[in-house]
Amino acid sequence: MTRRVYQVIFLASIIGFTILFAKEIKGVSNLFPHEDKVAHFGIYFILATAMDKAFKIPFVVQILLLTGYGTAIEFMQDTLPYRRASIADFIAGFLGAVSYFIIKLGFHLSSKQRNG
Repeated sequence: MTRRVYQVIFLASIIGFTILFAKEIKGVSNLFPHEDKVAHFGIYFILATAMDKAFKIPFVVQILLLTGYGTAIEFMQDTLPYRRASIADFIAGFLGAVSYFIIKLGFHLSSKQRNG
């Protein structure tokens, strides 16, 4: 896929996930403990993947941008009467984004070792 396609995917993801984070969730049954933390982890893993493929910017800048987005989302949720901010959600999101870059580094080092 081209960088432009990944940019569209990233933009659509940001819009979709922001709407999801702002939406009132009614009658949700817990499938397993801490499912919301797993969701935050997965969402930020996806955002980090899309951002990394969409833009040529250093991973540290990407982490800072995603951390800023996570902070903004938690502040937004704190202003909504049916949602609440959660430091645990923020941490789960941060760990999801960082995990993508750790895995990417692991693949990079592994392929370098095989080729080098």
